[in-house]
Amino acid sequence: MQRTIVIIRHAKSSWANPLQSDFERPLNDRGEHDAPMMGERLQKLKITPDLIISSAAKRAKQTAKKIAVAVGYDAERIQLIEKLYHCIPPVFEEVILDIPDEVNTVFIVAHNPGITAFANELTPSFNIDHMPTCGVVAARMDTEHWSDFSFADRNVFLFEYPKKEQ
Repeated sequence: MQRTIVIIRHAKSSWANPLQSDFERPLNDRGEHDAPMMGERLQKLKITPDLIISSAAKRAKQTAKKIAVAVGYDAERIQLIEKLYHCIPPVFEEVILDIPDEVNTVFIVAHNPGITAFANELTPSFNIDHMPTCGVVAARMDTEHWSDFSFADRNVFLFEYPKKEQ
């Protein structure tokens, strides 16, 4: 069975309030624009989620909600997972291994630097220096169970970001 994983870095966040905690930083105007735009790109490519998982940080939640609306996913069904906040690649794998097998396509919204490192571990043929804000990397794999993710042959087929020429 073909599975698709779409990893998304949160959109651009605001630094307007220097006293605000990093966890509570919201999107800025550019982020508010870019998140639904990237959702629309995914929708045009016919990449729609069965499940959206997001870091619980404010900017990630806001990004996930805006993308959900753009792709026709019920934003109330977004699963928030605190350990995705500034996590390392093995945490992404832990989250993936717990995805129910009835899910074929999952979107995961998280943060740098971990999301760049995780994207680079998807397959040896894909490597980026830096996942841009609201950047999207998607990979496909043939596996019956998400619990086999670590051993599945994965193929990165998409790398998109807001400033990429269309």
